[in-house]
Amino acid sequence: MKQSPGFSLIELMIVVVILGLMATLLVPRIMDRPEEARAAKARVDIRTMESALRLYRLDNGVYPTTEQGLAALITKPERGAPLRNYRPGGYLEASSVPRDPWGNEYRYRSPGQQGRDYEITSLGSDGKEGGSGFARDINSWELDE
Repeated sequence: MKQSPGFSLIELMIVVVILGLMATLLVPRIMDRPEEARAAKARVDIRTMESALRLYRLDNGVYPTTEQGLAALITKPERGAPLRNYRPGGYLEASSVPRDPWGNEYRYRSPGQQGRDYEITSLGSDGKEGGSGFARDINSWELDE
């Protein structure tokens, strides 16, 4: 009688133990990665909006005001000074202003603090000003440094 190929119970148990050990060692290292990825995405979003703001300024001579906000990158503002060459379709390839990776709105101010033309801020994972670690604010002016 020929035995069919397969794994013995002992071989299967060894594989399960090895997988358990690997999970025990790797899972703690991977757990912080989602927050790291969210912070990186917020930085990329801010950079993208900065590029769109520069194009907006090149076309129109000014940055959107704080009141017009980042929505001015999507649809032509109705309020404020008339715009010279607002690009048909806007300056962002989206139908709405993106939210930060934690679901909060990006904050926009123009003019910004400390003599800057504008500033864009994500409030981090806690959605509050300040914070540390992944709850720390991500500011456009800090990305330049």
